[in-house]
Amino acid sequence: MTADEPGQQAAFAAEVERLRPLAEAGDADAQFGLGVAYARGHGVPHDPREAERWYRLAAGQGEKRAQFNLANMYRKGAGVPQDPSEAARLYRLAAEQGYADAQFGLALMREDGIGVAQDHEEAARWYRMAAEQGHPDAQNNLAVMYERGRGVRQDIAEAVRLYRLAAETGDAMAQFNLAIMHERGEGVTQDDTEAARLYRLAADQGHADAQHALAQMYRSGRGVPQDPAEAARWYGKAAAQGDAFGRYNLGAMLADGDGVERNPALAFALLTLAAEADHDVVRMVAQAARDSLAPTLTPAERERAEALIREGARTEPGR
Repeated sequence: MTADEPGQQAAFAAEVERLRPLAEAGDADAQFGLGVAYARGHGVPHDPREAERWYRLAAGQGEKRAQFNLANMYRKGAGVPQDPSEAARLYRLAAEQGYADAQFGLALMREDGIGVAQDHEEAARWYRMAAEQGHPDAQNNLAVMYERGRGVRQDIAEAVRLYRLAAETGDAMAQFNLAIMHERGEGVTQDDTEAARLYRLAADQGHADAQHALAQMYRSGRGVPQDPAEAARWYGKAAAQGDAFGRYNLGAMLADGDGVERNPALAFALLTLAAEADHDVVRMVAQAARDSLAPTLTPAERERAEALIREGARTEPGR
């Protein structure tokens, strides 16, 4: 517990006491505030059931934030029975009041057909409403729809525009998607340097696919100086998040001592985990690399590898 937590909890408790009589008198803002307090354990014990009760009272009066939070609870089954249809209904109530987060939530459910009939055109419509309010996730998802021509007429230029809007807010997924466009030269001038810059922005936020893509660029020297050690570092960051491609590529580098100190035990562990991937190609190449490495392991290396596999092979290169 940090030094300021007791003071914060005292302030939260005082706020709860201020809100409670207002909430009990029917004030929707106060009911919403109590719902948040119980949901987060601010000034009161964490209690999802009590949070749901206050959110429902506020939602019944049209409080859009309460409708949205209650929808999230039903979507996730957090404190209430999971009910996608009820989640979609509540998202719509808030979305129709112009609440961008709810518009985005409803668009997701429309796109995937969860709780409502799947309808890509309707999903695009709700994404657009949220995107026009500056919602970066909606901008990114709408850009994907324009890129693929799903629910809208395909328009690569519009996809790039939306990716850029979201990327400029710091949205990692949009930065990653825009980087792909620059790397491929789709809708923009092909530019490996710009692609690497955008991959790094997303990678620095922990985006595993961007970390792997940036590693690939360092390994090949596209957009950045060729640097196997830096490639291994970024593969390692992706691998630590369970990324199968990162596990395979780092495992292969460690097996060969390519840009990093050779580490057969960690290589075998990473290749074994990569060989369990759903992706057919990475699974096959990882299995082949693992089976080739296996006969070269000493008993001590094999024992170490088995321990690393049990731990999820989170050890960084060189350890």
